[in-house]
Amino acid sequence: MKIAVISDVHDHLQELGRALDQVQGCKALLCCGDLCAPFSLRAMAEGFPGEIHVVSGNNDGDPLLLSRVAQQYDQVILHGVYAEIELDGQRIALVHYPRLAEGLAATADYDLVCHGHDHQARQARVGRTLLLNPGEVMGWKGRSSCAIYDTTTRSAEIIDL
Repeated sequence: MKIAVISDVHDHLQELGRALDQVQGCKALLCCGDLCAPFSLRAMAEGFPGEIHVVSGNNDGDPLLLSRVAQQYDQVILHGVYAEIELDGQRIALVHYPRLAEGLAATADYDLVCHGHDHQARQARVGRTLLLNPGEVMGWKGRSSCAIYDTTTRSAEIIDL
């Protein structure tokens, strides 16, 4: 199973559209926060037909309206600041902040731990856990990217947009 991972959209809809084009065919999409405005969540929900899991970032505004937008789409699940999910037999944790993600990965309770916040695409093995930051969709630091995680190979590819 292929799982798309994005973070730090910051309302950049053009780059979000490019990311969604790259991840069509994935069965699920994980968003590690900082969508920002509810219209970014709407664009994501309308542009990706599969299951969507979203955690909050430090720049996500208007949680009430984000919740109302999410309720309009059956495939969107808002988790708050932390998510623990299972997809294709893999235990996955999502959080916005790198330090929290590092701690979660160190527990060895997860196959995949995803985060964002620092806008730096990278992946590392922490024991058996893959710690993944898909980078930033927005392209503020010069590299707009997302990632695709493959549950069969238990590996991820970071994709430049």
